[in-house]
Amino acid sequence: MSDETPICSAKGCRADAVWVLAWNNPKIHTPERRKTWLACEEHREHLSQFLGVRGFLKDVVKFADWREPESS
Repeated sequence: MSDETPICSAKGCRADAVWVLAWNNPKIHTPERRKTWLACEEHREHLSQFLGVRGFLKDVVKFADWREPESS
């Protein structure tokens, strides 16, 4: 991550990210792989539902508490 303020991943949103949505597409990713989207308060539920309906959502964590999984 850079020193820039992270912003929400929702299309067109420029708000500061508050949440990390960790997800995985089991058809193309290994089970331990985690991709991430960032979300502001306003878009957290919408982005979570989008990923959840597809069975991709694995975890939702406050941005301040997020720790990137260590790669082996």
